[in-house]
Amino acid sequence: MAVSLEKNASHQVVIVGGGFGGLYAAKGLNAANVNVTLIDKRNFHLFQPLLYQVATGTLSPSDISAPLRSVFSKSKNTKVLLGEVNEIDPKAQQVILGDEVVPYDTLIVATGANHSYFGKDHWEKVAPGLKTVEDAIEMRRRIFGAFEAAEKETDPEKRRAWLSFVIVGGGPTGVELAGAMAELAYKTLKEDFRSIDTSETKILLLQGGPRILPHMVPELSASAAVSLQTLGVELYTHTRVTNIEGDTVTFKQGNEFTEIASKTILWAAGVQGSPMGKVLAETTGVERDYSGRVIVEPDLSIEGYDNIFVIGDLANFSHQDAKPLPGVAPVAKQQGEYVGKLIRRRLQGKTLPQFHYNDVGSLAMIGQNLAVVDLSLIKLTGFIAWAFWLLVHIYFLIEFDTKLLVVFQWAWNYITRNRRSRLITGREAFVEPKTVNDRVQEPSVTPL
Repeated sequence: MAVSLEKNASHQVVIVGGGFGGLYAAKGLNAANVNVTLIDKRNFHLFQPLLYQVATGTLSPSDISAPLRSVFSKSKNTKVLLGEVNEIDPKAQQVILGDEVVPYDTLIVATGANHSYFGKDHWEKVAPGLKTVEDAIEMRRRIFGAFEAAEKETDPEKRRAWLSFVIVGGGPTGVELAGAMAELAYKTLKEDFRSIDTSETKILLLQGGPRILPHMVPELSASAAVSLQTLGVELYTHTRVTNIEGDTVTFKQGNEFTEIASKTILWAAGVQGSPMGKVLAETTGVERDYSGRVIVEPDLSIEGYDNIFVIGDLANFSHQDAKPLPGVAPVAKQQGEYVGKLIRRRLQGKTLPQFHYNDVGSLAMIGQNLAVVDLSLIKLTGFIAWAFWLLVHIYFLIEFDTKLLVVFQWAWNYITRNRRSRLITGREAFVEPKTVNDRVQEPSVTPL
């Protein structure tokens, strides 16, 4: 039974970030004798793994979001604050939101990660990534706007540029986005236009390493590659993007440079820790890795401060298998649950062994009846993997009131191959991407 806020509890837990890590940490403290304050700059929890389906018109943003106040409406010891933490005072044990000060006894930082353009941040204007609802809506606007612009374009060369889509990065986001784009262009939109043939669309997936989905075993990566190519995606591995200028992407394979004209460039290549990592480093002296993630202790606290925890995509936990855990939802979920349990144990004068991630496997959707699933001892491909992917995502959506609606929309899309959320939103129906004017004489190689 949840305790009443401010009546029986004196221990103050502040959680910064309402993603998977923060959400499950707060839920783990629901019945504890503590007061929990959950702070997020958004008033909703977002199911990030399905953002690509918003970007390609399968789902709407509300289908994969849940208001935080609704999630915790029955957790009487939990208060939700809308705001952005911009400062932490570890000595006074306070977080600062503008003019508001929130004291804490225990602090949990779970602010996730942002896009990384490897020092080429100006590329973001022409190559948006996919981390937020706004990113997905902007990506959707560009994708469907490109087909609309191609429908009106009479110049063959310009039309080809509108119908050429470049996706940078062959991890799960890039692979799922490429597969969804292929089904959209070659199936869903096939009969919708009169002046263009959407089957002439080119979808290029550029991957810096030797194979896509590098976190999976080679045979599943190979299976995913074959599936993408069967759908019509042009796959380039060992490929480095060296420049993006205006409507032109330059990439390098070996010693050969290639340029392709594309009006729609989508980024799925890299991530870096959120700015809260820098705030923590400046105020506590904690170290960060090359991508801005905070180095954490075996119990997910930071060095020198056993009451400050960093979890999820912002944390570099390298105490298991001598390499950082991946920035995926199951890691954040398990870390949130662990920290919630650890706080409860500490209040009882007890402790826990160090955090240990139970790897439940990885999976990626490629297209209808096409997916790959790596469950350690079990490897699945094709229809069985696709059905398993659906079940897993339905399970993780269990906190959402719209779960049944999402299932219905997936079923309807499966039967009709239609996508009901193909809206081009914004002040203008379509705005061409801004131009990046920074071409250098000798393109510098930038890793994906």
